[in-house]
Amino acid sequence: MESKLELKTKANLGKRMSAGLIDYGMTSIFNVGMFYFYGESIEGGYTLTGYPFLIVILFWAFITIGIEQFFGVTLGNYMSDLKAISTNNYNESRISLGQSVKRHLVAIIDFSFFGLIGILLIKNTELNQRLGDIWAKTVVIDTTDNEQGIR
Repeated sequence: MESKLELKTKANLGKRMSAGLIDYGMTSIFNVGMFYFYGESIEGGYTLTGYPFLIVILFWAFITIGIEQFFGVTLGNYMSDLKAISTNNYNESRISLGQSVKRHLVAIIDFSFFGLIGILLIKNTELNQRLGDIWAKTVVIDTTDNEQGIR
């Protein structure tokens, strides 16, 4: 008798929102500091160009993709007991670099309209995935919930 592995997920909206607030809160605070110290005043606001802009992008990549690659989870996911796993390869303890990049590149769409796009997708997709997870072929599970994960 052959057993087929099944993936079980839940929306975990509260935990996912707190994880996002932690990760993107850190990048937002860093960005405000960069704009304050290195921004150039323009009509109605500030702009950031050159190396300071590159540093902002690199900091975002480190906080989201770098930490996820090094530790297997972002700081926000760690503090919220969440973990992204691959829908392709259940045996891997971490998602691939390509999957991590895809998940986080699309976050700007997922978080649009105060996160409404991501919330609607999480609530209405079979595996509770936001757009970044669908593209990257990943799901987010609660590591403290024994009902989630690979069965």
